Amino acid sequence: MKSNKPRTLQKNIEFFTAALSQCMVSAWQEDPAGVYCEVGCGIVERISEDSVRIRNNDGTKSHYARDITMFQTEK
Repeated sequence: MKSNKPRTLQKNIEFFTAALSQCMVSAWQEDPAGVYCEVGCGIVERISEDSVRIRNNDGTKSHYARDITMFQTEK
């Protein structure tokens, strides 16, 4: 039985698996009050040690720093 609980991605292999499976990944960052807000959502296209590039639903691409962004997937 699969759970719909969000999974946090941190390791390169987790990002690689998400990219290969083409599953939706949400990017979250803290606001000034310390509350996490969703800043983007899409398919992982590129991974580096410092950042992750996501292709958004509208086709645009966004880069997120791995040290300040939390990435989650539903799968």
